[in-house]
Amino acid sequence: MGKTNKLCPRCGRKMKQQFIGLQHCKCGMSWKRNIGFFERSSNIVFCLERHHVNGKPKQQPVVRCRELSDDVEQTT
Repeated sequence: MGKTNKLCPRCGRKMKQQFIGLQHCKCGMSWKRNIGFFERSSNIVFCLERHHVNGKPKQQPVVRCRELSDDVEQTT
């Protein structure tokens, strides 16, 4: 198994890479390089954010929470 392949702590399967430094498993677990293992929920969004380092554009994976809109009813 290579250096980039992680095993899911919940189900033991290999995680698939979505972006560099971000991997997912089918059971709902994810791993990000600076966060570690975490469970995905329906309001989490994964995207690439552009940064300029030494004049060169670089893309970095970012985990954000989607805000609920007013037309979606919340159940309490």
